[in-house]
Amino acid sequence: MTPALMIQGTGSDVGKSLIVAGLARAYAKRSLSVRPFKPQNMSNNAAVAVDGGEIGRAQALQARACGVAPSVHMNPVLLKPETDTGAQVIVRGKRDATLSAREYMTARETYLPAILESFDRLSAEADLVLIEGAGSPAETNLRHRDIANMGFAHAADVPVVLVGDIHRGGVIASIVGTFEVISPEDADRIAAFLINKFHGDTSLFAEGVQTIADRTGRACAGVIPNFADAYRLPAEDAVALDGEIGPHEEGAIDVVVPRLSRIANFDDLDPLRQTPGVNVRIVQAGNSLPGDADLVLLPGSKSTIGDLAFLRAQGWDIDILAHARRGGRILGLCGGYQMLGRKVHDPDGIEGPSGSIEALGLLDIETTLVADKSLENVKAVHVPTGTALTGYEIHLGQSEGPDCARPFAKIGDHEDGARSSDGRIEGTYLHGVFTSDVFRAAYLKNLGASDTQNFAYDATVDETLDALGAHMEQHVDLDMLLDVAGRRSGIVSRRKAV
Repeated sequence: MTPALMIQGTGSDVGKSLIVAGLARAYAKRSLSVRPFKPQNMSNNAAVAVDGGEIGRAQALQARACGVAPSVHMNPVLLKPETDTGAQVIVRGKRDATLSAREYMTARETYLPAILESFDRLSAEADLVLIEGAGSPAETNLRHRDIANMGFAHAADVPVVLVGDIHRGGVIASIVGTFEVISPEDADRIAAFLINKFHGDTSLFAEGVQTIADRTGRACAGVIPNFADAYRLPAEDAVALDGEIGPHEEGAIDVVVPRLSRIANFDDLDPLRQTPGVNVRIVQAGNSLPGDADLVLLPGSKSTIGDLAFLRAQGWDIDILAHARRGGRILGLCGGYQMLGRKVHDPDGIEGPSGSIEALGLLDIETTLVADKSLENVKAVHVPTGTALTGYEIHLGQSEGPDCARPFAKIGDHEDGARSSDGRIEGTYLHGVFTSDVFRAAYLKNLGASDTQNFAYDATVDETLDALGAHMEQHVDLDMLLDVAGRRSGIVSRRKAV
């Protein structure tokens, strides 16, 4: 069978996504055909795959590390939280249902056949499949009907490498403790362990490595120093937005972004955050929006109506309207675009009880939420600057009104977005537009930037993936992991729902 390896973690945010991306690039550099896979992901940061559906942003980045186009089969089940207790269930790129957490826990096992079929399709075209787990196998309360960690590992008959994050402390206890709380059958799946995010001299942890090896009977595949350039890669987890409002560098373009409760596709901000001469300040709940911004950017949202209420609860609507009265610039992306209009209508109760809500009233448009989701990678032209850009659409809704006569972009023979008569308020359904270097430079120049032409975002991402792959080559025993990945047998006869 095709060699395959599953990277599981002792907890969330221990670096599983980054490790898979790094291993993918490292093995691809060894001329192997590699594919990433994540059975179940939970994220509102999604990408549009080449086959027309949406997958988690991490799997799109991992596909890029492999040197292949992203496919819906790389993340067959994607959960997009809409409320604290429910999520949209995306199966092979398309919306299947909206379920409460309890409903999904009951139904999730029914998605296993589709997951295994997608895994088979990727395996058939690869020399190696690298699988990312979700959360931790130590969450034993979630083990019944599991499809994200050990349930999948047993069903697909793949070995597991367990990752612990030494930076957060207690890595010995977290790895040894995982072996203690999971079943012996699940523990038998773990072939090796990795220590991630080490700061300082890795040889100083030799005794710790030996302690873990003695207590678990497993070999260490590597102690990985912290990869400082990880911030240059698109992040999937909104924890990347945590923290206080950013610094204000004198003379730089100041972009202020309210941290919405259901913020989505926030990797739209990455190219701006990395562009020299641009400050991106994420404003957390409970803080006012600064009054000196060059641009207020309203990001995407998984729940436009819910985040409008959240925005008002923070008093940000008052700050945004005051910014507009002062002649300030405002850009809304997708859900943020919908918020800038006069009203948002939800006649079918897609985001909750059916009805309508007053929006910010800064664009003369109204939005109606519809069940059919627009999913498309596009090439477009930004109307005000005439520059070409690429982007993608992931949205539920149609917006109409007089300001749509002044579009943000032209996509082939149709138009996208809207602008106010003075051009200071604008919105678009397109995500990812700031990855286009020429457009980004022209847009920032209109905000008063002096020179941002020299920053090439896509090239920076690829250079960083190369550096990450070299980092793995240096600090991980890739030959050991490749040997472990080849230890698969009986995949047809042993498959069953676990």
